[in-house]
Amino acid sequence: MTIDFPDQGVALVVGGSGGMGQAIAQRLAASGAHVALTWRANEEGARLGAEMVRREGRQASVHHLDLTDPTEVAEVFDALAALGPIHTVVQAAGYAIPMRYISQITPDQWRDVIDADVNGFFNLIHVALPHLRDDGGGSLVMVSTAGLHRWPQKDALSVAPKAVIEALIRGIAREEGRYNVRANSVALGVIEGGMFLRLRERGELDPQWLAAATHNTALKRFGTPEEVADAVTFLASSRASYVTGQVMLLDGGYSL
Repeated sequence: MTIDFPDQGVALVVGGSGGMGQAIAQRLAASGAHVALTWRANEEGARLGAEMVRREGRQASVHHLDLTDPTEVAEVFDALAALGPIHTVVQAAGYAIPMRYISQITPDQWRDVIDADVNGFFNLIHVALPHLRDDGGGSLVMVSTAGLHRWPQKDALSVAPKAVIEALIRGIAREEGRYNVRANSVALGVIEGGMFLRLRERGELDPQWLAAATHNTALKRFGTPEEVADAVTFLASSRASYVTGQVMLLDGGYSL
């Protein structure tokens, strides 16, 4: 095991119930971190992720978390803080967002996504930042989208909220660096896991879409959750201790 995290304390993976979150939790554990995983609708997935952490010889816990509920966010952090310092917070929660052209988006769909993504992220950092400061610093990593660097058709409901979140990441990096708090994001292209699988099952990613996405990706393939986990773990770890306010593009060259 390579030890890139403190033996005391915990890394929190928000959205640890999905394939992406599970892979991140496992890779954090393989790098020395004890891990807490949250779930909103898939408790079984979070418990599977926790077992993956334990198989790496690290401690794991599972917590229900709805980011739109500020009280529940505070309760989860208080529960973790009672066990030791929180040194890492990863936001990897994803939603099965409908694929729509901007002209087809309804006001209700827009409000739902802004509440879940933007307001949810604010609720997270509102509670997380004081804990990271009080514990002597730490790392915040956001799983974002390469769509901010090359517009993907019919993906406004995913991309637009991330623009706000990316601005907050840069602001956190600038304002909280004095407290040894780092903030970075990993901007993903098409990853064969998580939301991608759900959208494909629903038929929203048809063969024509998949062919076009492959054509527009320089490496001519899609990424894997394990590749995402490697990038997130690096940015969260002591190996990236002088990296903050940055966006790591993990998109196979989609944004070129």
